[in-house]
Amino acid sequence: MFKDNNIKIVEVSAINEWWKGCVIYQIYCRSFYDSNNDGIGDLRGIINKLDYVKSIGVDAIWLTPFFESPMLDMGYDVKDHKAIDLLFGDMNDFDELIVKAHKLKIKVIIDLVLSHTSDQHEWFIESSSSKNNSKSDWYVWADAQEDGSAPNNWLSLFGGGAWQWSESRNQYYLHNFLTTQPDLNFHCPDVQIEQLDVIDFWSKRGVDGFRLDTVNFYFHDQLLRNNPLFANDSQPLTVPKINPYGMQDHLYDKSQPESLDFFEKIRNQLDKYEGLMTLGELGEDGIKSFKLMEQYTSSNKYLNMCYGFDLLGGQLSASKIKNYIETISVYSSGAWFCNSYSNHDVERHLSRWQYNESYKSQFTIMALNLLLCLKGSVCLYQGEEIGLLQSEISFEDLRDPYGIQFWPDFFGRDGCRTPMPWKNSHKYYGFSDFKPWLPVQADHGKLSVNLQKNNDNSTLSQYKYWINKRKLNPSLQRGDLTLKKSNNNLVVFERNLKDVSSLCIFNLSDSKNIYGQLNEYVYDELLGQEYTLQKDSLELGPYGFAILKSTIKD
Repeated sequence: MFKDNNIKIVEVSAINEWWKGCVIYQIYCRSFYDSNNDGIGDLRGIINKLDYVKSIGVDAIWLTPFFESPMLDMGYDVKDHKAIDLLFGDMNDFDELIVKAHKLKIKVIIDLVLSHTSDQHEWFIESSSSKNNSKSDWYVWADAQEDGSAPNNWLSLFGGGAWQWSESRNQYYLHNFLTTQPDLNFHCPDVQIEQLDVIDFWSKRGVDGFRLDTVNFYFHDQLLRNNPLFANDSQPLTVPKINPYGMQDHLYDKSQPESLDFFEKIRNQLDKYEGLMTLGELGEDGIKSFKLMEQYTSSNKYLNMCYGFDLLGGQLSASKIKNYIETISVYSSGAWFCNSYSNHDVERHLSRWQYNESYKSQFTIMALNLLLCLKGSVCLYQGEEIGLLQSEISFEDLRDPYGIQFWPDFFGRDGCRTPMPWKNSHKYYGFSDFKPWLPVQADHGKLSVNLQKNNDNSTLSQYKYWINKRKLNPSLQRGDLTLKKSNNNLVVFERNLKDVSSLCIFNLSDSKNIYGQLNEYVYDELLGQEYTLQKDSLELGPYGFAILKSTIKD
């Protein structure tokens, strides 16, 4: 493995495009650290643990929603975009968090849910009260068909149809998620104005960027045309097969061309401030996701970067990564990606992927470095750095409405949202002194931060080491990527930026593989694991990798 007692954290350049090639650490606020012992993580808990986050070497944190909410979808059902829910603290806590993060040179990205609101939001209460009010067209309302059925065949991602009947208006309203999450009508200019004002409100409070939830759901087809079925049996990677949502080709309920005009307005709004960025979540995978990525991020007019779900689902293999790189080159060559393996919506990757358990440590670090070497920025999900696995949650403990709807064929998202383990000797592993909102997993105690932080060979120490090594290599942060030919188990590519290049070689199998095309490749640094260097070839052991850095010197 490795031993390095002199790890030095290097700061990312303080430039307007700080986000380009940065490493983001996603904090699921409810489960990070509970400072007031009510069983729910909070803003002050994050403040208390910022020094830990800093020690990992990341450049930014992404905070999941902390706005006032009835919490039916754990904060993604917003009641007031400009108020902090008492569960998480207050505005003074938020301001203090910003100050401390910036003192530590950590950027702060907040999660904005703009496509929909809670049905308890004052906007929806007024809009649903009648057909004639000042906000009557702020949400997507439509008349029933002649037989009283829903306006079309659109489906909710959380199960059932995407239309809910409102007696007060004698109409249906659209909800792409829960019935308690009505979709805003972005074809209404006043809605756009209000949401731009929300962005401005938080910009003035000192945030550095916005993760835009379901960014391709803002606009719908105004003709309300039916979605066609998929022409084949393939479903999106992150939609469980039990969910009929994955059977439709969602041509009309999302990803509409009008989105670009609104993104341009967002960009113009953020350009009033220095260094603010946008990270859009694309609710797509496959070719459509890559095409949208190009549209949304390839110019200086719209979003800065996006992420899809192609690496957040399925298995990790050499063929998958090669296809990912090749597809980007065809459909998204001008886009800027944010790559990640795990987040709060999908099964943790070390539980999702199949690999040889005898080489788990090698596999974990190989996969991390593959992520760090791909072109784009990087997002790590809390707990990933200590090797957390998916938790098993019983039905009576489930809080996720998605999981409750499709149980037992789909267990929902709670398994990746359980509390962070800080101390192995504590009843709730140091997360709280009170029973947490989700149960702690018994075997997570052995992965606690306190057991790993002083162990040079722990997963946590290795994450720190390799993240910092990437920061010392500008070609891995911003360089172009060229895929090289290799055998079926290897992924080989070169990253180039001005006078620095890196040849990156990864063995994604549990058997030895040789890359024999070095051809006296000139390099001044060689890093990796499980490799043997020969004259013009590298022998890589199970899940081995090597990064050969070359610098042109004057």
